[in-house]
Parts: sequence; structure tokens; C-alpha cells
Amino acid sequence: MPPAIPLPADPPRPRFFVGVLAFCGVVVAVMQTLVVPLLPHVPALTGSTPAAASWLVTVTLLTGAVFTPVLGRAGDMYGKRKLLLVSLGVLTAGSVMCAVSSHIGILIAGRALQGAALAVIPLGISIMRDELPPAKVLSSVALMSSTLGIGAAVGLPVAALVVEHFDWHTMFWASAALGVLDIVLVLWVVPESPLRSRGRFDGVGALGLSAALVAVLLAITQGADWGWTSPRTLALLGAAVVIWPLWGAYELRTRSPLVDLRVSARPAVLLTNVAALLIGFAFYANSLVTAQMVQEPKATGYGLGASIVVSGLCLLPGGLSMVALSPVSAKISAKYGPKAALALAAAIMAVGYGVRFFTSHSLPMIIAGATVVACGTAIAYSALPALVMRAVPVSETGAANGLNTLMRSVGQACCSAVVAAILANVTFQAGGHTVPTLHAYLLVFLIAAGAALAALVATLFLPGRTAPATATVGADSATGATGRTTAQESA
Repeated sequence: MPPAIPLPADPPRPRFFVGVLAFCGVVVAVMQTLVVPLLPHVPALTGSTPAAASWLVTVTLLTGAVFTPVLGRAGDMYGKRKLLLVSLGVLTAGSVMCAVSSHIGILIAGRALQGAALAVIPLGISIMRDELPPAKVLSSVALMSSTLGIGAAVGLPVAALVVEHFDWHTMFWASAALGVLDIVLVLWVVPESPLRSRGRFDGVGALGLSAALVAVLLAITQGADWGWTSPRTLALLGAAVVIWPLWGAYELRTRSPLVDLRVSARPAVLLTNVAALLIGFAFYANSLVTAQMVQEPKATGYGLGASIVVSGLCLLPGGLSMVALSPVSAKISAKYGPKAALALAAAIMAVGYGVRFFTSHSLPMIIAGATVVACGTAIAYSALPALVMRAVPVSETGAANGLNTLMRSVGQACCSAVVAAILANVTFQAGGHTVPTLHAYLLVFLIAAGAALAALVATLFLPGRTAPATATVGADSATGATGRTTAQESA
């Protein structure tokens, strides 16, 4: 019999423990927008084409969507801290690949690894649920979930500053250094949870889910460039139509599914994931449109001709607001329930887009509208994992939060495709260039507001209360470790 391995002690400084995990989340989220200011320059810097350069963003979306639920499930089975470290190691490796090369193929491969690290966020949420006392779970999870928006808002202006004043490889060296720092901090502070789910890892289910997601997301993200009726787009959509039901049938039959579809079909889980998709759509429109809109030339009649840095800084107040609102959102969820918090968030986001619709000529009002949307996003991203956790067993926290994060990513992908199609087709000539009309941006705001209102409707149909999930883990026969009992707060 192998020698007993003692469990790590409970985190002696919960704030520091939470801070480390949240910092990991911000670093990973920054990777999602890191290359956006660089994209117009990539063809000249790498000798590639604009279509190839666009893959620096697309590939992170694909790998993030694929690996987030897979690594979340693996964390439930083999150890969340272990998979957290694997994800951070993958991010660091991808950053180094991008830092040492200017070849577009290597850059795309490095960005693929960076995107796969998105699983850090649901893994961090699961660790918090396992390790923190119940009174601190809601506020800590709220902060961790909000790092998706915080990182996106902070990453854009920081990356723009680096692109303007330093060699572009610098931002990848910096992200590699942050990845190493994250690994050191996790090894020092974060304990491994003894909670495990039973059974074997569903490799077939993982491959099936990956194939289905890649088919759908490739069609969505590349359809505008390839043509929505092109053979490639139609073939991918056709493959998705075939793969999804086959995958679903297999998951329902297997004893240890990657995604428990019976649990996912419960109204409390299903409607939360639908709301997550819609919230992801509404949030991403804010990030995509704000920077481009203020950079449009003054000859358009509405553009402000701002620099890349200024346009990125327009999102910074929203990022700071998200940090400040995380504990507020937790208090709302604790007092009124996460359902009420999510409904309030969706309404705030819709109001923010209303502000943007009527005040798109003034930089202060553009910033104000973007900040209102970010405030709603902060409350929504804080409430979503609370809704998920109270509806699933403790042993499935990682997989369930991974699926919820995946739905946000799918919403962002759909938003990217819709915004690109509108801005590319609703145009006019200004200053000798073809640019989007003001009506194109206003149409984006209306669609995003509609997505937020649809999320509100989905939220209102959520069950009022669900029984809190609890799990007791007994002594581990292999390690001799004493089990713990983790109870999930019910709002």
C-alpha cells in the first residue's frame, strides 16, 4: 500500500487564496483580447495574409470552447488544482511560442495553447466551492467569474500601449512571465481538493464534443469570409447536424458521461446556460464595437478619430467597475437569490445599450454607456456560477461551470459573426474609404439589447429555488486522507 499523502491545509488566508485564483483568471482572460490591437499589423510583421492573421483570434475561441468543459470534467475526476496547473502551464508554453517567433503558423499554434487555458476560470470556481467556508463562497465565486470581463476590458488598452511603444513580442514575454508567476502562486497557496467524481474519463464523449464544437464555431466565425452558402460552411454545418445527436445519444448511454445531459436538461441548468449564451453575446458586442467606433474617422460624421490606446481606454472604466461590483453582486445574490441578480443584470445591460443607442456622438457618453453594460455584465457573470452550483452535485461542479463558460464563449462567437456581418455590409464612403454607417452601429446596439432582454426572459422562467447540492467525501483508501464535507450555500 502506498504511503499516506496528507491533504494540504485549508487556506490560512482566504483573501489571499481568492486573490491568487482571481489573478489567474484575469491573466487568462487577458489572452482573449491580447492580439486585437496587433491584428491590422500582423500581415506586414509576419508576411501573412489578413485571413491568416484573423486565426490568431479564432483559434483561441475554438480551443477555449473545446478544452473548457473537457478540463473541467477532468478536474472533477483527477484533481482541480492539478488541472489548474496544467492549464497555466499550457498558457505559458503558448506565450513562449509566440514570443520567440514571427512565423504565422507558430503564432497560431501558440495562440491555440493560450486559448485552451480558459479552463482556469471554471476550475478556480470549483476550487473555491470546495475549499472556502460557505459564507465566503458567493463573493469569491462572483469575483472569479467576473475576471472574464475584467481581463477583456483591461487587456485591450494594455496591449495597445505595448503595440505602440514596444516590440510586439514583448506582450507575449510578459504573458509568459505572468503564467510562471501564476504557477508559483498556485503551488504556494492553493490546496488540492479531496473531492472527486467516480468513473472513467469519457474520451469518446470528449472527442465527439470537440468535433461538434469545432464544426459549429468554425462555420460561425469563418462563414462571413468563406460565404454562408460556400461548400466549406455548409459541410461544417452539415457535420454538426450529424455529430450533435450522435454525441448526445452516446452521452445518455455511457455510465460516466463527459456532460451529464440529464442534469443539463433540468430547467435550472438549461435556462441558466441559455442565459449565459445570451449574456455572452450582449457583453461581447460592447467590447467589439466600442474600440472600433471611436477610431472611425471624423469624416464619417460620427467617428472621433481616436487612437488605438484611447479607444482601448474607453473600456477601462468598465473593467474597474466590474472589480468593484463583484462583492455587491454577491450580496444581491445572498439576499435576493442569484435569479434576481441575473434578472437585474440583464435589465442593466439592456439599459446600457439604450444609452449607447441615443448618445453615440459624445466620447463621455460612449464611455458611460459602455460602463453601464460592463456593470450589468459583472453582476451577470457573478450570478451565473451561483445558479449552476446550486443546481448540480458538488462532484460535477467543474464540468457544469465549464459548460456554462462554454456557452458564454459560443455567445461571443455568434456576436462576433453578427457584428462583422453588419459592419461589413451596412457601409458608405467617407474620406475615400468604405466604413460602417452610424446605423450599422446602432443596429448592433439594438441586437445586443435584444439579447440582454432575451436573457432576462430566460431568467424569469428559472425555478425560484433548488435544493442545495451537498457531498460528503469519506476516507480515501488509497491515501488515508480524511474526507471533508462541502455544503453549497442556497441563495
